[in-house]
Amino acid sequence: MAEKFKVPRGTFDVLPQQSAERERVLAAAREIFGRAGYRNIQTPSFEDTALFERGVGKSTDIVRKEMFTFEDKGGRSLTLRPEGTAPICRSYVEHGMHKLPQPVKLSYAGPFFRHERPQAGRYRQFHQIGAEAIGSDSPLADVEVISLLSDLVEELGVPGVELRLGSLGSLEARTAYLDELKSHLRSRSDDLSEDVRDRIEINPLRAFDSDDEGTQGVMKDAPHLLDHLSTEDSEHFAEVRELLGAASVEYVIDPTLVRGLDYYTRTIFSFVCSHLGAQSEIGGGGRYDGLISQLGGPDTPAVGWAAGIERILLALDEEVEIPGIDLFIAVAGPDQRAKAVALAAELRHHGLAVEMDLAGRSMKGQLKQAHRTAATHTLTLDEAGAAHLKGVEGEARDVEPAELPELLLRN
Repeated sequence: MAEKFKVPRGTFDVLPQQSAERERVLAAAREIFGRAGYRNIQTPSFEDTALFERGVGKSTDIVRKEMFTFEDKGGRSLTLRPEGTAPICRSYVEHGMHKLPQPVKLSYAGPFFRHERPQAGRYRQFHQIGAEAIGSDSPLADVEVISLLSDLVEELGVPGVELRLGSLGSLEARTAYLDELKSHLRSRSDDLSEDVRDRIEINPLRAFDSDDEGTQGVMKDAPHLLDHLSTEDSEHFAEVRELLGAASVEYVIDPTLVRGLDYYTRTIFSFVCSHLGAQSEIGGGGRYDGLISQLGGPDTPAVGWAAGIERILLALDEEVEIPGIDLFIAVAGPDQRAKAVALAAELRHHGLAVEMDLAGRSMKGQLKQAHRTAATHTLTLDEAGAAHLKGVEGEARDVEPAELPELLLRN
C-alpha cells in the first residue's frame, strides 16, 4: 500500500465547512474596509530576507528564530513573509505611492509563515487580515484604524474582547527611558531569563512580554514608558484617547504593553479575548513612523494592524451554515443528460445555483442527493423530456424550461 501523506506539522487543510466560516470573516472585513476607503493590496508570499531583517528587526524573535528562509537557484536569500506591514511598505516605496494623495489607505488578507511551536491558535502557516494608513501622523489616523478592528470584532460578535492601549513614544524621545530600563534590568540580571539577559542592550522592552516567572518578578517594579513620554508624545497619546472616546471605542490603558516588532512608535494597541487562554490576542498593531525611511523611502508616518483569522474563529467557536442551492436537476435516463447539462448552464448564467447528478444514480438516488444539497427546488426530466418542478413543500408541477429563470428568481 502506498504511503499516505499528511499536512506538514503546524499547517492544516481548510475544508468546505471551514471555508464558509472564513468567508464570513473576510466578507465582513471587506465591507468595513470599503466603507472607510481602504483598498485591497496583495504582495508576494516571499520577499528578500533583508526586508524583514531591516524592517522587523534582527533582535526580534521573528527574525532570530521563526522565519522560513531559503536560498533560490540564483543564490538569493528569500523568506516566506512572517508579517504583512514590511512588504506593504516596500510596495509603497517601490511604486512611488508617496506621490499619491496621503494617507494611502490599504487593506490585505492572506497567508503568513512562522516557524513556531504549533498549539491552539498558533500555526506555522496562518492567515491574517490587516489595514494600514500610510502618510499621516495625525491621531485621527490612529483612531480610524483602531475603529476598523473594533467594528470588525463587533460585527462578527467575538465575545470577551478588550482593547488595550499604550504608547512607545517616538524613537528619539524614548532613548533616556531605555537607558533607565536597561539599568534596572542589569541590576536584577540574575533573576532574568537567559533570553531577556541576552537582549538587554538591543531590545529591553521585550522583557515586559516575557513568560518567565523570574523576569515577571523583575518587571513588577520596572519603570514604565508612559511615565517618560515627551510632551509631544503625551499630547498625541491624549488626543488618541479623546478621539477613541468620541468614536465610542472602549479601551483600557496598559503601561506594560509592547509589540513583538521593532518598528513601532507612539500608539500601540492589542485586542485580547478572554476566551482564548494563553494565545489571547486576536489582533493588534500601532504606529510605525520610521519604517518606510528605513526601507529607502521618504520620512513617512504610518499606522496599522493585523488580526489572525484562526484566532478570531477560535474565539467565535461556531459553525456557519452552508447555504443550499436553488435547483437540483434529476433525469430519468441517459437520453436526458444533454438537456440537463444545457439547462444547468443556462440557469447558472442567470446567477442561479444549480447542481445535477454526476455519479449515474437512479432517480431515487438523485432525489436523495437533491435533499442532501438542501436544494430549494428539484426539477425532474422524465423519459419523454417533460420537466416537473417541485419546491421543498408542495406538489410537483409541469413547467417549460424557458420559464425557469423567472420562476426561480422570483422565489
